[in-house]
Amino acid sequence: MNSSVTSDQGQATGCGQRNACHRSRVTRCRSAFSLVEVMIALAIFFMAVFAILGLMSSLLRNARLLQSKKGVDAGLVAARLSLTNKLTLGVDSGDFGDMYPDYSWMTDTYPAPNTTNGLFQVDIVVQRNSGSKPVESQMSILRFSPDTPTSGPR
Repeated sequence: MNSSVTSDQGQATGCGQRNACHRSRVTRCRSAFSLVEVMIALAIFFMAVFAILGLMSSLLRNARLLQSKKGVDAGLVAARLSLTNKLTLGVDSGDFGDMYPDYSWMTDTYPAPNTTNGLFQVDIVVQRNSGSKPVESQMSILRFSPDTPTSGPR
């Protein structure tokens, strides 16, 4: 009788171990990723990679276009105005020196329409001195300069 109890307990223990192994397998299967989850993660990853590659491609194309452009644009004059932070009312002109000997620029600065708070409009025109296209680039910007007088030559 003692041995049958032991054998019953052994079977019960064996059964319990089998259930424990079965439970650990189920737990192990639940801790892993399913194929659908892996495929979704890979799809998101590749979408991000292709978006970054597309962005880099357009950046390189734009850089190549900027390098191949031989002329100048009004942005150079606007940058110069931003660096000096000084506005002169009226018409001002100049050239780009040795950097772009064939080009000249002209600005017309006046108070912005319907404002009295120090806001000025600057019209910028870049011209090519020789060639078939006299106006290369033009731009209008608004600048805030409360220290600049609002009356001046126009």
